[in-house]
Amino acid sequence: VNKRERILIVDDEAMVRMDSEGFIYIVDRKKDVIITGGENIFPVEVENVIRSHPKVYDVGVIGFPDERLGEIAVAVIAPNPGVTLTEDEINAFCEQNLSRYKRPRRIIFDKVPRNPTGKIEKPKMRQKYAGIKESFRI
Repeated sequence: VNKRERILIVDDEAMVRMDSEGFIYIVDRKKDVIITGGENIFPVEVENVIRSHPKVYDVGVIGFPDERLGEIAVAVIAPNPGVTLTEDEINAFCEQNLSRYKRPRRIIFDKVPRNPTGKIEKPKMRQKYAGIKESFRI
């Protein structure tokens, strides 16, 4: 148990959170956690915040290697049909709703790949965008 964050690691698959009343919640899969500058980012938390933006249809957040920080968060966002959504709008929204270290360092507008059960296919996302990591702006 990490007493500061109250995070438990359940075998090698899941990370869970215990609230002040002792209830346990699954936070994210351990393999999807992004470690940036020594801080843990749970992609599902960032996804939930970005998904609450009124112009966002779907979002997936993945980690990419970074020489300085270890990893950076990258958000792939599908806007609602027929609306225009800019990187500046997302950045401003994230500034208001996420701690600095949790904010995506790169925004990509594209369809978020999902499997037949609706789960985000993060390995496909990492593979698809691996070639553009050199153009990341930090």
